[in-house]
Amino acid sequence: MRLITALPLLAGLLLSTNLMAADTATATKTPSPAQAAQQKRMTDCNQQASTKTLKGADRTTFMSTCLKAEGSAAAKTLTPQQQKMKTCNADAKAKSLKGDERKTFMSSCLKKAA
Repeated sequence: MRLITALPLLAGLLLSTNLMAADTATATKTPSPAQAAQQKRMTDCNQQASTKTLKGADRTTFMSTCLKAEGSAAAKTLTPQQQKMKTCNADAKAKSLKGDERKTFMSSCLKKAA
């Protein structure tokens, strides 16, 4: 009889110990800079959507557009190599080059000094 009463008490004690350990493990974790930036974007976009009193599909569309616009602003800055590739690609397209001709042109264009 004592064993039947002690078993649930022991199981409850073990379960509560595991839950407390899990709470302390998640409470001490800090977000990475990228995660913090994403959380800030989400907060800002969410506040804008609330200000506009958007609901349902309109809110979803707005949030999607807002998050993409904020994230792509940092990605728009091209490195010098990326700019050179963009220019060479545009030149090759303007000349309607295909296949080996395009490959040769791109190679020589990218080797030129910036």
